[in-house]
Amino acid sequence: MARAVVPKTTERGSWPGASPSLVSIAQRVCKMGRLMATLPQRVCGRRALLQAAEVVLAVLLSAGSGCARRTYLATELPTEFAAPAKANIEEIDLSRLANYSVNSQLIERGDVLEVTIVTDFSKLSATTTPVRVREDGTADIPLIGKVALAGLELEGAEQAIAAAGKSRGLFRNPHVTVTMKRQRMNRITVIGAVEEAGVYRLPRGSSSLLAALVSAGGLSEDAGTEVEIRRPVARSAVPDLIPQHTPRVAEGVQNQAEPASYQADRPGGTPTPRITRVNLTKAATEGYGGGYLDDGDVVMVTRRAPKPIYVIGLVRKPGEVELPHNQDMHVLDAIAKAGERTIQVADRVIVIRRVAGQQEPIVIELSIREAKTNGAANIRLAPGDIVSVEETPATILVKTVTDVIRIGIGGSVGLF
Repeated sequence: MARAVVPKTTERGSWPGASPSLVSIAQRVCKMGRLMATLPQRVCGRRALLQAAEVVLAVLLSAGSGCARRTYLATELPTEFAAPAKANIEEIDLSRLANYSVNSQLIERGDVLEVTIVTDFSKLSATTTPVRVREDGTADIPLIGKVALAGLELEGAEQAIAAAGKSRGLFRNPHVTVTMKRQRMNRITVIGAVEEAGVYRLPRGSSSLLAALVSAGGLSEDAGTEVEIRRPVARSAVPDLIPQHTPRVAEGVQNQAEPASYQADRPGGTPTPRITRVNLTKAATEGYGGGYLDDGDVVMVTRRAPKPIYVIGLVRKPGEVELPHNQDMHVLDAIAKAGERTIQVADRVIVIRRVAGQQEPIVIELSIREAKTNGAANIRLAPGDIVSVEETPATILVKTVTDVIRIGIGGSVGLF
C-alpha cells in the first residue's frame, strides 16, 4: 500500500500549523533578524530589517499550514500509476520478423507454370506449355484437361498430371516436368511512419511484414511500435455469402488480432475488412514474425505523437519540454532541460499525472536530493506530466534574505 503524505499537526502552544523543523527555521530567522539589525545604519535601517524578519516568519508559518492533500511518495508509487518504459524502435531486431516463409516450390492460385509432357521416348516428342493456376486451384493441361494443382509442390504436380493422363486413357506412361515460370506477386500497400510509402509488389514466397517494411525504405524516425495490417474484402465477395467465408489470416499473430468482422455492418450493407494489429517489440522479442501478407493487404505503421511534459515552479526556463522518441525521461532530466533550479536549496518536487480511468489526476511527491542517490525516487515521466519545483520554507527564506541584502546594498550605495 502506498502511504499518503499528510502535513503533521502541532501541539498547543506552538506556532499554528508549523512542524518542529519549521519552528527551528523560524527561530533561525529571528536570530538572523537580530544579527542583521546590528549592521550599520547606512546599510539598512534596524526597523526595516526586523520587519523583514517578521514577514519571513509569517510566510514560513503560512507555508506550513493548510489542509492535507493526498500525495503518493515517488518511492512508493503503485505500479498501475507508474509511467511505462518507452520502447526504442532503433533497438528492435526487425530481422526476427522474417521467421515466416512460404515454400517456393508450393503452387498457389495465380502462379504460371511450364508443363512439359514427353509421351513417346522413341521419338522424344515433347510439348512444353505455359499454364496458369486458376482461382479454383485447377490448371488446364493440354491434351489432359483440368487438373487440381494448387497446394501441391512441383514434384506432386508432376505426379498429379501424369496420373490424370493415364486415368483418362490419354497416355500410357507419360513423363511430366513442371517448373515455376512466374510466381504470383502480391501487391502490398505500405503507409504511415515509413521512409517511402507506396504500393509494392512482393513475391508470394517472401510476402512477409519485414519484406514490406524493407521495400518501403524502413521505419521513419517518428515510427511507433504498433503496426496495423488491414485485409480488405475481395471485390467478388457477395455480402450474403461473406459470413461463410473464412479468410486467410496472418499466421502467428492471431493473439494480436481483433475478431474478424466479415459480416455486414447493417442488413444488406458493406462488409468490413479484417484488421490485425502487431506490436513490433513483442513480435521481435517472441520471434513470431508478424505473419504472411496476402495480395491487397494494407500495412500501416503508426506514428508517435506523445504529449509534451511541462516544467514549472522554481526553474530558469519554465514551460514545455519535448519527450524524446526513443528513450525515457526522468524528473531530473526534465529539470535539467528547464535550465535547472533558480534556488539551489529547492528540493521538493511534485508531479501531477493524469491516469487513464482516474477522474482526478494523481500527485507524486519526491525529493531532488533523494532522486540523485535513489533511482526509485527519480521516477520516469509520462506524456502530459506536469513537474513543479515547489516553494518551501527554505526557498522562501533564501529568497527573502537575498532580497533584503540586495535592498540593503542598494540603499547603502545610495547613501554614499
